Amino acid sequence: MIFPWKQLILLSFIGCLGGELLLQGPVFIREPSNSIFPVGSEDKKITLNCEARGNPSPHYRWKLNGSDIDMSMEHRYKLNGGNLVVINPNRNWDTGTYQCFATNSLGTIVSREAKLQFAYLENFKTKMRSTVSVREGQGVVLLCGPPPHSGELSYAWIFNEYPSFVEEDSRRFVSQETGHLYISKVEPSDVGNYTCVVTSMVTNARVLGSPTPLVLRSDGVMGEYEPKIEVQFPETLPAAKGSTVKLECFALGNKAPLGSTHKRCGNSRGGQSLLGMQGEWQAQALLPMAEKWSSPSARASAPDFSKNPMKKLVQVQVGSLVSLDCKPKASPRAHSSWKKGDVSVQEHERISLLKDGGLKIANVTKADAGTYTCMAENQFGKANGTTHLVVTEPTRITLAPSNMDVSVGESVILPCQVQHDPLLDIIFTWYFNGALADFKKDGSHFEKVGGSSSGDLMIRNIQLKHSGKYVCMVQTGVDSVSSAADLIVRGSPGPPENVKVDEITDTTAQLSWKEGKDNHSPVTSYSIQARTPFSVGWQTVTTVPEVIDGKTHTATVVELNPWVEYEFRVVASNKIGGGEPSLPSEKVRTEEAVPEVPPSEVNGGGGSRSELVITWDPVPEELQNGEGFGYVVAFRPLGVTTWIQTVVTSPDTPRYVFRNESIVPYSPYEVKVGVYNNKGEGPFSPVTTVFSAEEEPTVAPSQVSANSLSSSEIEVSWNTIPWKLSNGHLLGYEVRYWNGGGKEESSSKVKVAGNETSARLRGLKSNLAYYTAVRAYNSAGAGPFSATVNVTTKKTPPSQPPGNVVWNATDTKVLLNWEQVKAMENESEVTGYKVFYRTSSQNNVQVLNTNKTSAELLLPIKEDYIIEVKATTDGGDGTSSEQIRIPRITSMDARGSTSAISNVHPMSSYMPIVLFLIVYALW
Repeated sequence: MIFPWKQLILLSFIGCLGGELLLQGPVFIREPSNSIFPVGSEDKKITLNCEARGNPSPHYRWKLNGSDIDMSMEHRYKLNGGNLVVINPNRNWDTGTYQCFATNSLGTIVSREAKLQFAYLENFKTKMRSTVSVREGQGVVLLCGPPPHSGELSYAWIFNEYPSFVEEDSRRFVSQETGHLYISKVEPSDVGNYTCVVTSMVTNARVLGSPTPLVLRSDGVMGEYEPKIEVQFPETLPAAKGSTVKLECFALGNKAPLGSTHKRCGNSRGGQSLLGMQGEWQAQALLPMAEKWSSPSARASAPDFSKNPMKKLVQVQVGSLVSLDCKPKASPRAHSSWKKGDVSVQEHERISLLKDGGLKIANVTKADAGTYTCMAENQFGKANGTTHLVVTEPTRITLAPSNMDVSVGESVILPCQVQHDPLLDIIFTWYFNGALADFKKDGSHFEKVGGSSSGDLMIRNIQLKHSGKYVCMVQTGVDSVSSAADLIVRGSPGPPENVKVDEITDTTAQLSWKEGKDNHSPVTSYSIQARTPFSVGWQTVTTVPEVIDGKTHTATVVELNPWVEYEFRVVASNKIGGGEPSLPSEKVRTEEAVPEVPPSEVNGGGGSRSELVITWDPVPEELQNGEGFGYVVAFRPLGVTTWIQTVVTSPDTPRYVFRNESIVPYSPYEVKVGVYNNKGEGPFSPVTTVFSAEEEPTVAPSQVSANSLSSSEIEVSWNTIPWKLSNGHLLGYEVRYWNGGGKEESSSKVKVAGNETSARLRGLKSNLAYYTAVRAYNSAGAGPFSATVNVTTKKTPPSQPPGNVVWNATDTKVLLNWEQVKAMENESEVTGYKVFYRTSSQNNVQVLNTNKTSAELLLPIKEDYIIEVKATTDGGDGTSSEQIRIPRITSMDARGSTSAISNVHPMSSYMPIVLFLIVYALW
């Protein structure tokens, strides 16, 4: 049985046995009270008090708006004893009426209702306010119109600009009930802009409205008129003894009404009057004042719902408990009765008529839905109020999220589908690990999918951070349900921890570590990486055991270099993949050892006279194996059995030079280079052959001769120098030349490779004597010049081209004729002629040589031909004749000449020609 808290029936047997309480039904010690919670407060929880005593100790449950609160939603609610803690409160879901139920084996008691509201203050709408125009001397009221809010407000007005606030006096008054600004008599100094400032008394938030311009009309001044009450007392004002009562009263008028406490403020409805503009009294002072001025709180009145109207609509679900309020203003208190539709409501086992006039219905059914009318009556009158009760089916989750096990990178859907009353709107909300899921911050991963009755959650590219508990909460106007599921995300392992080097030798390191997070997938293996000052990043190293399984947390790294500073790190792997590496171990240096690697690229050669130069690539520091590192250089002439040795102490030195006058130029030596350090000597490099330094050749080339090739070219030839006389590797020959009118000091020169025995001198002057000499050179320098020889270049070719070139074509051949070219005295004699010919579509030129002034050509291709003729001499080819074009032959006979080259017949009028003989040559 459930008993209202004011009508608790104690169903217990209380006995006294040694002063000990035996049995007692629950009795409230503390009950919840109305609360207002500031929206945006840093305090993210609200506590509603409820404490009862009893034996056995009572247990507690709570209802919100008549529906049981689901205490399994740990991310939303928590019981602290009997107190209800609301976590991360939200004004859309948590506003309403709360009741506490305390139960033990002897019965249940129900607390009084406690309303939870959320204090907030929204911004004013930004639209401009209209100008208010009044006459001088006229009274005016400027309306504030506060924005949507909850919680007590205070009001002020700014005149023109901040921080100039309107000061209240006998002419000006700011109502703290409505926020309106009253000016009883407008003066010219009042003209300007007025801005209403609204401040929340709970949150201290402050917002400003748009300015209201006040201007004076130009049609005269307002004359005197009697005061008019604009701010009046309420009809009744109940107050508890000892409480503070505030009454507002203000009148407009010209002259301005006086507002001192010695004046009275008339009441237009009852003719009563009360003190001045605004005053506060203790309630216990209230009755004597009422005797003198007839206080409004002592007035009798008929029932009136205007100040405390009934709720238009109440929504509850089947099976819940609902209370319908009926609290009109009335003095004396009104008697209430109820109707559902036109039928009077009578008490029975589910329906109770409450002492405060309300109606309570337990275990609500669909049949209880309808319109309920409360009829209130006292000796001064009657009044009605109406509430419409809507009864809905409870919301049920038909497809709930279930526990899932996934891997990183996958995409999953957590279903949340419901069946709900069609009259109700539903809201789906997801919580992740107790916090509201942030779809903006995690928009790349979280997305709501599904239809109107589905709140499915899709998680794309799932990550380790998405492991945890997911709760789908479904809320309607009358109830809420939720379902939770655990999501396990398996990923590659986290980094191993506490990597240590326990023992170090010259080539090994003993390591140990601790297992890191396995991220829901057991570690299957480990690998070890190392880094030195000489390595490029981290490198995987060889270990014993070679394969380290997931249960092994020690290993030996082998094949390390002695006397090198190492860092180590460990990487864990599982069936998902390899994880992040551990933090590096402390740096450790391996022990010293005898060097094992000789220098590479041992070579040499070159240098100055009487030197043997030996070179090598220095051994890298990471292969020197210890301090005191250096090189042992050994060498001997080819064929000698005894080695000459010397020590190079610098590890970075790449060469050694042995100087001795007895060294034969360019003679072969066997050479090897070894290594050593403080631990001892290491190996030598393989033996290689190095030649001593070269010297300049000691002899000149023999059998030098020169031959004139043309009017501008001479060919010089000689015999090569024997290898033994070259004193080194012969690089080449230098040919120096000058003409008879020049000096040897200003001569020109050309160089040729060592295997060449001739050179061509080009660009020379014609018919002129030239002198030339040849010398050999190697890397040490050049040897002596040979004896000088001379030769005269040939005369230039004739400048006159072959003239009067004519052609005669038949169906088988082309006959060419031209005039003989006669050389002048300073020109070379003509020895013959060259005929150059090609097709008009090709660049390949063919040449016919003849010692006559005529030529015969057989041409097979059916297209035009281009022909030129040149004279030939010992000095070269002469000037070319003009080009002649022979068109494709289509008739039996055709003729032409150089003078007729532009007079080309149409191609279609000639017969084809067949080539009989072609001589190929370069043009």
